[in-house]
Amino acid sequence: MLADVIDMLRCPHCGGDLMLDDGTARCAEGHSFDVARQGYLNLLPGDARTGSADTAAMVRARADFLAGGHYTPIAEAVADAAEAASPAGEAIDLGAGTGYYLAAVLERLPSARGLALDVSKHALGVAARAHPRIGAVGCDAWAGLPVRDAAAATVINVFAPRDPAELARVLAPSGSLVVVTPNRGHLSELVSAVGMLTVQERKRERLEGKLGTLFEAAGETAVERTLVLDHADVAALVAMGPSARHLNAQQVAERVAALPDPLAVTLSVTVATYRRAG
Repeated sequence: MLADVIDMLRCPHCGGDLMLDDGTARCAEGHSFDVARQGYLNLLPGDARTGSADTAAMVRARADFLAGGHYTPIAEAVADAAEAASPAGEAIDLGAGTGYYLAAVLERLPSARGLALDVSKHALGVAARAHPRIGAVGCDAWAGLPVRDAAAATVINVFAPRDPAELARVLAPSGSLVVVTPNRGHLSELVSAVGMLTVQERKRERLEGKLGTLFEAAGETAVERTLVLDHADVAALVAMGPSARHLNAQQVAERVAALPDPLAVTLSVTVATYRRAG
């Protein structure tokens, strides 16, 4: 699939066009980047800081949890928003993880190509196989995206970091940005019981403050459900996100074992759509 999305990319060093030849992407200035055997293209610079990247264990846990269908309502809401706002054109997922949400969007947009961007090589290896129309590319959301100006009709950003200026640059003037953020009660039953991180106060307000004058709100949908999770589900949910960085496996196992099985857990997120301002 990389051959089909190479025209959406640019060299991270000089900004030039990239061409794909025999497993290597090259620009006219001679910069070259190898395609990993897992099928993704790594455009991270050699000095990239990847300490925040999802580990192999985190990616396995996420794949296991998402395979259970627990976050299907979020994926459907993201696909609904993308289809309604930008029914034609290419789609980018910034912080794509395993490509789960981008694959759902592409199922609704049968003519679109998808570009999965992430800093984790482990996630990219999974995203490269998540859908036949996904090309997976390694990059840092904070270091300038290796993507051409106005390359996408839709950009999605689910529980992931974002640079508003870069999002505006890679989004076509008539395109849409779809952002998923957790609400205050999201997974609240697990915060004190297991030690998961809490949702920050006024997270939505801070999001819109950061989008600033670059984007205008165009609608939102609240996704509220009660999930019924067994102990394996809960352990995977904890292990797939940032909480895994400050909890060790033994702590998680002990705390999960003390919970009811199954356990009712609150799913509460907002799927918001934005347009480029002006």
